[in-house]
Amino acid sequence: MRSWIVRVLLLGGITIVASACASSDEWSEWLKHPSHYATGDHLMFSFRNTEGSAPRVTRSDIDAARSEQWWGKVITVSPEQIIQQ
Repeated sequence: MRSWIVRVLLLGGITIVASACASSDEWSEWLKHPSHYATGDHLMFSFRNTEGSAPRVTRSDIDAARSEQWWGKVITVSPEQIIQQ
């Protein structure tokens, strides 16, 4: 009986901790996709553009995002900020 209570409490604690990591909008977005990133390009773009840093966006990033249908938080830059490569 005691081990059953411990298991239930442990599972409940894990559920609470895991659910506190994302908002309901973020969870609904995650559930629409089978993986965290659409492709390797998407992964590298996200690592390069972490929150709090100045965005670094190339024309090939924009083309890849359209063709590979990336998802997630949108990074907005002006046309002058797009790096031509």
